[in-house]
Amino acid sequence: MTANAALATIKRGRKFDQVLEGARTVFLRDGFEGASVDDIAAEAGVSKATLYAYFPDKRMLFVEVAKGECQRQADEAEALVTLTAPPQMVLPVAARKIVDFFLTDFGRSTFRICVAEAERFPELGQEFYATGPGLLNERISAYLTGAVERGELVIEDIHLAAAQFAELCKADIFPCVCFGIKREFSVDDRNRVAMGAVEMFLARYGVK
Repeated sequence: MTANAALATIKRGRKFDQVLEGARTVFLRDGFEGASVDDIAAEAGVSKATLYAYFPDKRMLFVEVAKGECQRQADEAEALVTLTAPPQMVLPVAARKIVDFFLTDFGRSTFRICVAEAERFPELGQEFYATGPGLLNERISAYLTGAVERGELVIEDIHLAAAQFAELCKADIFPCVCFGIKREFSVDDRNRVAMGAVEMFLARYGVK
């Protein structure tokens, strides 16, 4: 079943959120391939029949879990990018939120699962990108556009600049997380990367 077909048949009900929370727990613990429908149903405290009534496809259950988390993160980012405060105030907070998301258990696990399953189930990666990095880029772009219009930044390619900002927030920390070199980072570590990203970004795009 394709992602679009499955999404069209997802049904909501009284235990919908309960099923999602159980699935989130199992996917984080066992990965996409290792997660069984039996385990998810047991963790959620529902029958398999109830689970299948909501989600006819395990892949789409995973996508729905991933989308929910990514949407929450994007909504937090939107609360920032809709502000009209200057970049020196908004970008440090946005950078910390990006860094913090990469370091959450869900952020790490979802990224690894999507990469691991990308060839067999490309719709998983596409959905994750659309509701995560892609959406974040759109919302950062919206803020940068306003900052340019207010004369606070000088940017020709807004979309590229937004992507560059997100990538700067991955420096040093993200490769260590991906390769399992280090998982715990102090507040000072996080602030160092976040502020480094902001300073480099403003050095390139700030008004001279």
